[in-house]
Amino acid sequence: MKKGTLRQVLLITDGCSNQGEDPVAMAALAREHGITINVIGIMEENSPEYLHKGLKEVEDISLSGGGVSQIVYTAQLSQTVQMVTRKGMAQTIHGVINSELQQILGKDSTIEDLPPEKRGEVMEVVDDLGETMDLELLILVDSSGSMEKKLATVQESLIDLSISLNSRMGYNTFALYAFPGKKDDTEKLIDWTPQLNSITSAFSKLSSGGITPTGPAIKAAINEFTNRRSKRRLITGDEEEYFEGSGF
Repeated sequence: MKKGTLRQVLLITDGCSNQGEDPVAMAALAREHGITINVIGIMEENSPEYLHKGLKEVEDISLSGGGVSQIVYTAQLSQTVQMVTRKGMAQTIHGVINSELQQILGKDSTIEDLPPEKRGEVMEVVDDLGETMDLELLILVDSSGSMEKKLATVQESLIDLSISLNSRMGYNTFALYAFPGKKDDTEKLIDWTPQLNSITSAFSKLSSGGITPTGPAIKAAINEFTNRRSKRRLITGDEEEYFEGSGF
């Protein structure tokens, strides 16, 4: 199969959205545009309210966006960021291959229906694509008031993620947004770059706010990817292939 580009959003938040569009609906719209939404919910010790309402929102956003979700304590954030990103990539590729199999073998066919030896060969392809495909990863960081003491850990985790992903053979490029921004619902902290070396200076300028406009943040991510693809078409004249986020 032709190698395209994986377009993924990594949403890092510790609270429930309370401003603007429905984030679950925006995640579904992102999926329609071939963008997968992966979500990490940062949990505080002794926070039963978040476990009920926040956990459901985290799960609903990732499910609607064709991605994966994980609830984590701050101390385990670095490892979780890497795990969720790679798992989200693998799930997207897995879904695309399932779609191609259905075109060949029938609409109800999946990788799991293949004989063991063939299933093993397909999973080798999934693993290979996960290491060799190009990746565009837009990171959305919740900068609402309750995140203030967690941002240093988020910063360290994203640096670790950049280092980890740059061991891949495929080309990586990252963009970093915070929500809410100083003047708007979102604020671009770092434009597209292959490494997040400037993240320390970007986070030092970040100010925490009270609201959590998660829906508008996802909408801004969709617009960013759409504009990026439009600019590429104008420059190259080609329509680059992308893979639609899809679950198992």
